[in-house]
Amino acid sequence: MPQRPPHRLIRPIVEFIRLEISGGVLLLAAAVLALAWANSPAADAYFALWKLPIRIQFGEGTFEKSLHHLINDGLMALFFFLVGLEIKREFAIGELSETKQAMLPIMAALGGMIVPALIYAVFNVGGPGSKGWGIPMATDIAFALGIMALLGPRVPMTLKVFLAALAIVDDMGAVVIIALFYTAKLSVPHLVGGLGLLLMLLALSKAGVRRVSVYGFVGFFVWFLFLKSGVHATVAGVLLALTVPLTVVLPKEKFAARAQEILEAYNAADDKEEEAAAITELDQAIEKAQIPVEQAENALHPWVTFAIVPIFAFANAGVALGEGMKLAATSAIGWGIFLGLVLGKPIGVFGFSWVAVKLKIAKLPTGVGWGHIFGVGCLAGVGFTMALFVGELAFGPGTNLDIAKTAILFASLVAGVLGALVLSRSKKHKRTASRL
Repeated sequence: MPQRPPHRLIRPIVEFIRLEISGGVLLLAAAVLALAWANSPAADAYFALWKLPIRIQFGEGTFEKSLHHLINDGLMALFFFLVGLEIKREFAIGELSETKQAMLPIMAALGGMIVPALIYAVFNVGGPGSKGWGIPMATDIAFALGIMALLGPRVPMTLKVFLAALAIVDDMGAVVIIALFYTAKLSVPHLVGGLGLLLMLLALSKAGVRRVSVYGFVGFFVWFLFLKSGVHATVAGVLLALTVPLTVVLPKEKFAARAQEILEAYNAADDKEEEAAAITELDQAIEKAQIPVEQAENALHPWVTFAIVPIFAFANAGVALGEGMKLAATSAIGWGIFLGLVLGKPIGVFGFSWVAVKLKIAKLPTGVGWGHIFGVGCLAGVGFTMALFVGELAFGPGTNLDIAKTAILFASLVAGVLGALVLSRSKKHKRTASRL
């Protein structure tokens, strides 16, 4: 990564990191509350809550899902929409937009997906848990960054940016895996309808439509059609995000000139009506000068971080630990997930990063040493949110899911502690990345 990243490129990812760190605290609270309730005398009420039926009437049509499914298939579609926005921005204008700069987090993410999946497969190939190979491939960015935040200035900012970029690539891989390997029986007419709406949005984007609300309105119908098609509805969220424009109507110079004109008109206004008209024009100019992807991201990120993801954790993290621990300790599923996250992630992230640097297709960020990279690999083993989500898709309700949840929780705890210990003992690298 460059020694002094341009403010325009680094600002969005720094804001992303700040929000994820704050959201990690709420996410942890939601998980603890779910576990406490699921292991209390009132546990039956916890599990019954998520089975409550939710019915929505559309004229003569009826849409009915349990509260649990509505959270996982509905709210999480917004989470994946945000993931799609982040992916598009980072690869177009952000930290992943330059090949040399992007190769390290891309290679690290690939290693962090491939090695854990292979470890899981060693334990489960041909067995009843074979479908769960995607579970240990996941990384929970909120928890990982939250642990980094606890270490304060001992962790270079460039390392946080590296972890955030790695997690974005990891999320992209998870979406591809969900689409290709965790898709139910297809309904071609519904899928064609959803893809047709996406093509329409792409056409609107090319035609210069910049209002994010238009993409959100049509996006609801895209989500519904994907939900009925058999392709998981969260995939629709990512594909929808890719249709949101990245260009502005008013580039910097034109916006500055237009804003100056409006401010002069505002200062020269004789009454409140003319002042209000000038303010309205300035609001319109500001909207035209903003990148729609960033507008949508800024509006959605707080809701996803502080509401949607904690609600998902509260609905999915609850598991009866007494029985779950006994089953996980003797299960190939449990050991595959645990070792995949705790060992596979650091080995994959560190190993693929080392190869990339030695082949000179990537370089270490400024101030970052190999101890930091290994520490990030350990933190990448904090799977939690995405791992729970993939576990739901792989196994559905039942004993295997309970085993997976227990293994995810304990693996994430161990990986977080190991990552914190490694990073707390890693010294800032004094050499610049260009000398490595």
